[in-house]
Amino acid sequence: MVFGAGGFIGANLCLALRDRVKELTGFGRAEAPVALRGVPWVRGDFTDPDTYDSALSGCDIAVHLVGASTPASANTDMVGDVINNVVASLHFLDACRRHGVKRVIFVSSGGTIYGVPDVIPTPETYPPEPITAYAVSKLAIERYLSLHRHLYGLEYRVLRVANPYGPFQSAARGQGVVAAFMDKALANLPIEVWGDGSVVRDYVYVTDVVDAIVAAMTHDGPSRVFNIGGGRGHSLDEVINAIAGATGRPLERREKPGRIIDAPRSILDISRAQAELGWTPRTGLKEGLAKTLAWRSDQT
Repeated sequence: MVFGAGGFIGANLCLALRDRVKELTGFGRAEAPVALRGVPWVRGDFTDPDTYDSALSGCDIAVHLVGASTPASANTDMVGDVINNVVASLHFLDACRRHGVKRVIFVSSGGTIYGVPDVIPTPETYPPEPITAYAVSKLAIERYLSLHRHLYGLEYRVLRVANPYGPFQSAARGQGVVAAFMDKALANLPIEVWGDGSVVRDYVYVTDVVDAIVAAMTHDGPSRVFNIGGGRGHSLDEVINAIAGATGRPLERREKPGRIIDAPRSILDISRAQAELGWTPRTGLKEGLAKTLAWRSDQT
C-alpha cells in the first residue's frame, strides 16, 4: 500500500509497481490521478487513521510518502508540522503494527536532515543536525521507526532522498526548483533565485528514486537507513543553465536574499545504497531534464 500515492514520487512508484506486485493499493487525499486509473484507491486524510485502517489488512509492505509541509512552511507552524507529520505517522505505525504489516518504507529527507555538514559528500553515519522544523520531523519519524522495530519487531527501511525531480512534480507546493524553474521557462516568466545561485544541491531523477524504493522492499542487509542521491552536486546556476538549454529559452533571473534554511552545499554519499541495495542512479541531470520536459509536453 502506497501512502501519498497521488503525489509526485507516489504516482511514479505506483506506475512501476502495478504490474510487479500481487496487489497494490494507493492512498491519497484526492481522487487517483488519471494515470493511475485502475489502481485500487483509498481516499482519505493521513491524519485520520480511520480512513485507511481497514485497507491495511493483509498488507505486507506500506510505503510512507506523505508530507504535509515543506522546509519553508514547517518553520512557520511547528506545532502543526508535528501534528500533521509526526503524530499522524505514529498513528500510521500503530495501524501497521495492528494489521501485521511486515515492512515500512519511509522516504525521509537527505537534503535537509544533515543540516550544514562539514563532510561532503555526507554519509549516513554523519550526525544529523537539522536546521529546519521539516527536517526535525523527518528525523523524529525515523527514530520512531527504529523504536517500533525494537519494541514490536516492525521492520523498516529509510531512504534519505536528496532533491528529486521528474514527471508528476508540481511547483504548486513551493518545493522543487526544477519544476518551478521549468514552469517559469515555459511561460517566459522570470525566475526567483534565493541567493546568488551558488548553492549546491544533489538532484536525483524520480525513476532512480523509485528503483531505490523497490530495492528497499526486499533488502536483507545490516543497514536500515540509506542516502539516495544523484551522485554529484549541481549549483543553482548549473540547473538554470541546463533548463535553459533543455527548453531553448533563456531564463531571466530575479535574485532575492539567501535564506537561513538553505545550506550552502548538500551532496549525499550514496556508497551504502550502491553496496547493499545494488542501486545506483542511472539518469544524469541533462537526460533527466530532457525526459521531464518530454513528459510535460505530452500533458499539453
